[in-house]
Amino acid sequence: MKSKALPIPGVRIGHSSDFRGLTGCTVLLCEDGAVAGMDVRGTASGSRQLDSLNPLHLVTKVQALLLCGGSIYGLRATDGVLRYLEERGKGFDVTVGVVPIVPTAILFDLAVGDWSARPTVDMGYEACVRARPDRIPEGSVGVGTGATVGKILGFERAMKGGFGLSSLTHPSGFSVVAAAAVNAFGDVKDYRTGELLAGTRASPRGRKLYPSARVLQQGLKPAPALFQNTTLAAVVTDVMLTKVQATKVAQMAMSGIIKTTSPSLTVYDGDILFALSYGDKTSDLNQVGYLAEVAVGEAVGRAVRLAKGVRGIPAFRDLK
Repeated sequence: MKSKALPIPGVRIGHSSDFRGLTGCTVLLCEDGAVAGMDVRGTASGSRQLDSLNPLHLVTKVQALLLCGGSIYGLRATDGVLRYLEERGKGFDVTVGVVPIVPTAILFDLAVGDWSARPTVDMGYEACVRARPDRIPEGSVGVGTGATVGKILGFERAMKGGFGLSSLTHPSGFSVVAAAAVNAFGDVKDYRTGELLAGTRASPRGRKLYPSARVLQQGLKPAPALFQNTTLAAVVTDVMLTKVQATKVAQMAMSGIIKTTSPSLTVYDGDILFALSYGDKTSDLNQVGYLAEVAVGEAVGRAVRLAKGVRGIPAFRDLK
C-alpha cells in the first residue's frame, strides 16, 4: 500500500530495499534544513551523528534522517545520503563546502534474512533518489523489510513488523507527519482500541496470539538473543520550533510508541524518536506534541497491518 500526499511541502521520504537479504533503509529528506530534537529511550540503540541534535550543539538544522536495518553495519548507508546531499550543495556551510547533517538510527534484522545482507552506501543514495512527497510504500519495505515483532519466545513464534506512515492536520491548520519502523521486542496494539494486532504467537504454527506481558507475568523463560529489537519513529511538523521545543515534542510523541507496543522501552529495545520542524506556522506546543503522539500511534499500527509475511514469519494479514 502507498500513502497519500504528505501535507508538509518540501518533505520527501524514500526507501531502498533488499528483498532477498531482507533488509533496507528509509530516508526522510528536508533538504533546506529542519530544526530537530530527539528522545532516546532504548538501552540497545545504535546511531550516528545524534550529538548534532543536542540543543547546545553548534549545528542548528539537519538535512535528512536515515533509518536503517543491518544493525551497526547499516550505518554505512549514511554515506550515500551524504553524497546525495553534497552533490546538491545541501548541508552545514563550512566555507570550503557543505557538511550534510544526517542523524541515523538502526534496528537489528540480521537474523531474519541473510546475515551478510546490510544496507550499503549505494542503498542510502538510492533511497534519496527515490524519495517523494506522495505514494510512499508502507509495510515490508525500506527499513521495515526485515522487521519483526513479538520475539520474547523466539523467532518461531514472532510476527512480521514493518514501516508505517500517518499524517494529521489540526483544525488550526498545522500538520504532523509520522513515520515508524516497528521491530519491537513486545507486541503491537491498535492505538485507539487497544486491540492486539501482532506479537508473540501461542505456538510456532499457531494463529492465536499469546501476549508478551503474560510471558513476563508468568515467569516463562524468554528466548535467548533478545537484543534483536527496536522501534524507530520520526515526526515532522510545519510548526516553527526551537531545538528545545522539538526535543519536547519528541518526548511527548514517544507516548505513541509506549501506547502501541507492550512491553515497550525494554532493555532489549533501541527505541528512538525524532522530531523535526520544517515550516513557519505557530501553535501551542502541547497541541503539536499530542498530535505527534497520535500520529506515531497510527503509524505503528499501519506498519504491522500492511506488512507481509516472510520465511515462515506470518504478518497481521495472515492471521485473519
